[in-house]
Amino acid sequence: MSDAPACPQCSLENTYQDGAQWICADCGYEWSGETADAAVDLVVRDSNGNVLSAGDTVTVIKDLKVKGSSIPLKQGTVIRNIRLVEGDAEHIEGHSDKIKGLVLKTCFLRRA
Repeated sequence: MSDAPACPQCSLENTYQDGAQWICADCGYEWSGETADAAVDLVVRDSNGNVLSAGDTVTVIKDLKVKGSSIPLKQGTVIRNIRLVEGDAEHIEGHSDKIKGLVLKTCFLRRA
């Protein structure tokens, strides 16, 4: 019995390694062995390099236009109780006082 991992897409164990990639012989899905480890070690950082976590408070560092709204986010706007987007280190979700349901890039935020 080999120690080949099960396919992340179809969960079958008929997989083989081709160089740095793993390939499922049943569904044809290809993945690298490092992708599973990278998702666990995902670190979200603000524009200054500070680590952000769910529930933090952040401040907008420049005026931003908001799609679907005529109200821009002004510099200094506080976003409280942020949520991290799963599998994405460049975006967070949150609410401002006037606009609900925002998805913001972390490069425009700093930890408050």
